[in-house]
Amino acid sequence: MPDLTKTAEETPAQAPVAAAAKPEKARSLGSDAWHDLRRKPIFVISALLILLLIVIAVAPGLFTSVDPRAGDLREHFHTPPNYSHFFEGDWFGYDGQGRSIYARVIYGARASVVVGICVTVGTTILGGIFGMLAGYFGGWIDTIISRVTDIFFGIPLLLGSLVILNAFTSRTIWSVVFALITLGWTQMTRVMRGSVITVKQADFVTAAKALGAGTGRIMFKHILPNAVAPVIVVATISLGGYIALEATLSFLGIGLQDPTISWGIDINSAQKLIRTAPFALFFPAGMLSITVLAFIMLGDAVRDALDPKLR
Repeated sequence: MPDLTKTAEETPAQAPVAAAAKPEKARSLGSDAWHDLRRKPIFVISALLILLLIVIAVAPGLFTSVDPRAGDLREHFHTPPNYSHFFEGDWFGYDGQGRSIYARVIYGARASVVVGICVTVGTTILGGIFGMLAGYFGGWIDTIISRVTDIFFGIPLLLGSLVILNAFTSRTIWSVVFALITLGWTQMTRVMRGSVITVKQADFVTAAKALGAGTGRIMFKHILPNAVAPVIVVATISLGGYIALEATLSFLGIGLQDPTISWGIDINSAQKLIRTAPFALFFPAGMLSITVLAFIMLGDAVRDALDPKLR
C-alpha cells in the first residue's frame, strides 16, 4: 500500500521545480570576442589562408619536391606555365635562370613568415614594456620614453632600415629582423601607453592600490590584461606590413640576398621580364599580395571583435 504521508516536495512531479537552473557564467572579453569571430566569414577565410601559409613555411616539402635553386637554362629558360600539371615544377613556369617558379613561391613563404612573426613579436614586447612604464609611472619616466619614442618615430622605417642593413656585410633573415625591430617598436609604445593611461584610472585599479597590492601585481594582473587588446589589433595588422616591408627591402637589393629565397628577390629578378615573361612576376607578387591581405583582413576582424563600440 503506498505511503500517503509523502510530502509534495518529495514527489517526482516537483523535481524539475526544485532543481534551480544554474545562472549562465559571464563571458570574458576574450571569450566574447572569440564567439563573434567564429561567425565572421572574413575571419574564417583569413585564418585559413594564414594557417595554410604557416604550413607551407614550416613544411614546404609537402607541397613540392622540386629544388627551388636548381636551374636548367637549356631546357627551362622562360618556359611558360603548364596549368594542367598541378603541384609540379612547371605549374607556374620557369624563370630566367631555369628555376621552377612554383617551387620558389613555396619556399619563399618561409622567409616572409619568419620575418613577419619575429618582428611583430619583438616590437610588441619592446614597445609594450616601454609603453606600460610610461603610461603607469608618468612623470619623468614618461617624458624620457616619450621623447625617445618621438626621435625614433621621426625616422622613416624603410629609409632607416636601409641605413642599418648597409652596416651588415651579410644580410640574412636575422639582420632584417634586427633592423625592423630597432625602428618599429615606436607605434606599439604609443598604443600601449595610451591604453595603460586609460585603464589605470579605472575603479578596480584604485581598489587594488587601496588593498595594498604591489606595483608588479597591479601592472601585470590588473592593467595588462585590460590594456592589451588595442596592442593585439595593431600587432595583427602590422604583421602583414612587415612582410611587405621585407619584400620591399629585398626588391631594392638591400634586404635578403641569395641563397635565401624570398618573394622580393624573385620580384626584383622578374621586373625586367614584364613584357616577355609576365608570369615570372605575377606569381610571387600575387602570393605576397594574398599574404599581406590575409593578415590585414584578420586584423580588421579582430579589431571589430575586441572593440565594444563596434558591436
